[in-house]
Amino acid sequence: MRIVTAAEMYKMDTYTIEKIGIREDTLMESAGQAVANLMMKKLTPSQNIMIVAGAGNNGGDGFVIARILKSYGYRVDLWIIPPPEKIKGAAKHALDVYFRSGYDVEYFTKNEEKFFKVMSTYEVIIDCLLGIGVKGDLRPPYNLIVQEVNGLKSVQVISVDVPSGVATDGGEVIEAIKADATITIQNPKVGAFTYPAAYYYGAVSVADIGIPPLVVDECTERKELWTEQHVLKHLPTRLPNVHKGTNGKGLLIGGSRQMTGAVMLSAKAALRSGAGLLTVAVPDVIHPIVATHCLEAMYLPCATEKGHFQGELAVDFGAFDAVAVGPGMGRTIGGQKVVGEVLKHEAPVVLDADALFHVKDLLPLLKERKDPTVLTPHTGEMARLCGMPILEVEQKRFELSKQFAEEHGVYLVLKGPFTIVTTPRGEQFVNPTGNAGLAKGGSGDVLTGMVLAFIMQKASIQAAISNAVFVHGKAADLLLEGQHTLTDIMATDVIEKIPNALKLYQLEYGERCSF
Repeated sequence: MRIVTAAEMYKMDTYTIEKIGIREDTLMESAGQAVANLMMKKLTPSQNIMIVAGAGNNGGDGFVIARILKSYGYRVDLWIIPPPEKIKGAAKHALDVYFRSGYDVEYFTKNEEKFFKVMSTYEVIIDCLLGIGVKGDLRPPYNLIVQEVNGLKSVQVISVDVPSGVATDGGEVIEAIKADATITIQNPKVGAFTYPAAYYYGAVSVADIGIPPLVVDECTERKELWTEQHVLKHLPTRLPNVHKGTNGKGLLIGGSRQMTGAVMLSAKAALRSGAGLLTVAVPDVIHPIVATHCLEAMYLPCATEKGHFQGELAVDFGAFDAVAVGPGMGRTIGGQKVVGEVLKHEAPVVLDADALFHVKDLLPLLKERKDPTVLTPHTGEMARLCGMPILEVEQKRFELSKQFAEEHGVYLVLKGPFTIVTTPRGEQFVNPTGNAGLAKGGSGDVLTGMVLAFIMQKASIQAAISNAVFVHGKAADLLLEGQHTLTDIMATDVIEKIPNALKLYQLEYGERCSF
């Protein structure tokens, strides 16, 4: 399912009207019908429902929704906020149809006192005020209405398309409806996947209004939600005749005297995620420590200087199907030498943690590489790579990920809520799993090991990375279904839950074949 910007949504509407030949009022009718059908699955006819509608297309959708709900016996009051002469075009047509169907409306103009008095008497408020075109501060009376809605304690608030006041493409939110749920039209919008905008959406569902897929392909860049269906399609199946070499020989490089745990978290996660053979390269001074924590791995002790990598790696990179470097490595000259050495060899490489610190000074090497390079920064690391403030990165996650991945020819995994996987061609895949329990040291190290394991198991690189991110988040979600809370989840807990997450999506060979 494509995720779209406001400009792309407008482009889709124009293409559908002008080139496909579906009229604007027909699209509005389809939108209202689709949203109303979803609402009837959430609401009951006995509830008191208030629809607040503006003058634009979002208001027009509200007119159709009100008519449909009323026709099915729902108790709905339609309040129109602007003066009636402001309503034009397709929205005016939808309102005329509403009137001809025998229904009446309440007008906000000249009834302001009554409006604010009765708001608290409703059980449900449906927000059809402003839609995707909003920019800047809200003007009166919309700002006052938003404040009043947000102050109601026992009212369910459902926004249509986007919460009024939230910019479709995300960014700073000054004042907006805080919805319990948002039913977005045709395609989810970028703002639903970037904070702080995403905070206002509540639970998001999508109302498909029948715009042909060809229109979506023609009018949008590929920003796609990675769903369970994708995971089921791309997660590899183990055949009965596989051996350990079939499932990949991986090299993991990391660790230092001060940080022995990070590389072990990555190692355990890689093995839990299917790596066939794993060699862990660590500074020799910590080899006795780490080797006792993961018996299934092989170890390569490396020369050390003050508890960190000296910089020399006696490694035959040709013996490995993929390499991950960075967890717990430290920010020393020796570490930078190790990262530079890894980037010069041809094998898929995953860079995380301290390797991302070092790669800032090694960016030209990324363009020279022929094999895939995967970078997994969190927002702070991305800010350093791009040379800009963290807040700007948060507000421009999609744009900056695409720009960086295309410029440097890498797969970029921008971690955080709704992790974005971007390919060197600029295609983007958004992960819906995970929770705030992952905001703890070690979570990224676990993901590094999972990405290493997944890219060795014969799937496409993008699908492998996206699956690793999805399963990582799903493991954290499963923890919340048990005895854990967002506060107590640790990285080791996530590793232990990887089998449960895989079990949901990875069918065994016999389940795929019937005789």
